[in-house]
Amino acid sequence: MDQQIWIAITFIAFLLSFTVVGIYSATQKQNTTNDYLLASRNVNPWLTALSAMATGQSGYLFIGVIGFTYKVGVASIWIPVAWAIGDYIAWWLIFKKLRLVSQQTNSDTVSSFLGQENLRSGKNNGRLITIISALITIAFLGTYASAQLVAASKGLNAIFGWNYQLGVIIGAVIVVIYCFSGGIRASIWTDSVQAILMIGSLLVLCIVGLINCGGFGELWTKLNAIDPTLTNLIPANLPWGFFPYFLGWIVAGFGAVGQPHILVRAMAIDSAENVAFARNIKFVCGQINSATAFGVGLTARALLPDLITSSDPELALPYLSMELLPAVMVGLMLAGLFSAAISTADSQILSCSAALSQDLIPNTANSYRMAKIATLVVTAIVLVIALTGDNNVFALVIFSWSILACGLGPLLVLRVWQKPISVPVAIAMMIIGIIVSIAWNLGLGLSSAIYEVLPGMATGFIVYGIVYFLTDSRELSK
Repeated sequence: MDQQIWIAITFIAFLLSFTVVGIYSATQKQNTTNDYLLASRNVNPWLTALSAMATGQSGYLFIGVIGFTYKVGVASIWIPVAWAIGDYIAWWLIFKKLRLVSQQTNSDTVSSFLGQENLRSGKNNGRLITIISALITIAFLGTYASAQLVAASKGLNAIFGWNYQLGVIIGAVIVVIYCFSGGIRASIWTDSVQAILMIGSLLVLCIVGLINCGGFGELWTKLNAIDPTLTNLIPANLPWGFFPYFLGWIVAGFGAVGQPHILVRAMAIDSAENVAFARNIKFVCGQINSATAFGVGLTARALLPDLITSSDPELALPYLSMELLPAVMVGLMLAGLFSAAISTADSQILSCSAALSQDLIPNTANSYRMAKIATLVVTAIVLVIALTGDNNVFALVIFSWSILACGLGPLLVLRVWQKPISVPVAIAMMIIGIIVSIAWNLGLGLSSAIYEVLPGMATGFIVYGIVYFLTDSRELSK
């Protein structure tokens, strides 16, 4: 009991510190929708980088990736490596120009940017694009946010024995506090503090885990003894071989161009010239996190081999923490896990509420009060999904990411490049991309060969390419 008390004290202390940061951010805010949604486009590049890393990796890293590594072994390394390559390419090719063009078009949300007036024709006929993309955002980014609440609740369940429902509700309440205190600025500031905690907590547990395994050599030996396939570098049973598999996950990383909660950080940075600096900081910090999460997953498999049959492998991190660390450090790990999940959930809920209040109900676009009401409504929707849906964090995140990447990504790239595009073609790109993604995964069952983001995004670009070559370019903008 004493151990749980100390864990709780440490955990609550960290949560209070994050809440104080979020509340302090309110002293810098302006009571405008632009400030609530984009922090007046004045975010420091360091904060942008750390926030983007925290919101991108999230509970998916602490729960999903560690659990996946626990089950698969060394071969799981290719997903974070490929993902990092694709993500870097997205920041390098797209995000700087997104910052510039979103300000030129006065777009405060991703959906409004996708439905922006065509810069070549001067016509504003994209209202239907905005509506459909906003609905996609609310439906699937809301599902993504629910996965974060599930991840947070899993940590609380493993350490305190609380049921999932209670953990989900606590997470939702904290998200609302963050959002209400200062909108996206509070989200970014708290994300940045949480990012530092994420890096430190994973690093500590990885090092302690390796020491308890006896070093890399002993870890390898232990994994071999449990199951020789755990030390295979190449994943087993790849239907089309390694290269298509690896390429699919590179494109998955590039799918960041379809994630509103990440895109909004590029739109909010203080200068387009600082995007490259933020990208590099994010990349370095992200790789440290990915490497240590990989190490935690492997050491957990070696030290807690029965977890795969007796419990949930996605709880490897909290169980390993309790096995190896003193109570105060377990509280630190739980705070790191909880922070990773909440830092993403608040960003996603803000993006969904922006889609609701700014894009679906344009009459309330300038109402600061309605922006906050929309946040409450979206949080309630996400809460219901989290309480009633699947509790597999890895599967929920991968599914939601692919739908957003395929539905919004290709169109966003074309908008950033300022290519002429008609409303019917834009809508066709979104809908067909989503259909192909779902069919590839659920219908054809080919995601183990190539992750569905590649065929889904490729289809969106192919639709545009066919129309482009068959149509006068002047017609594309109508």
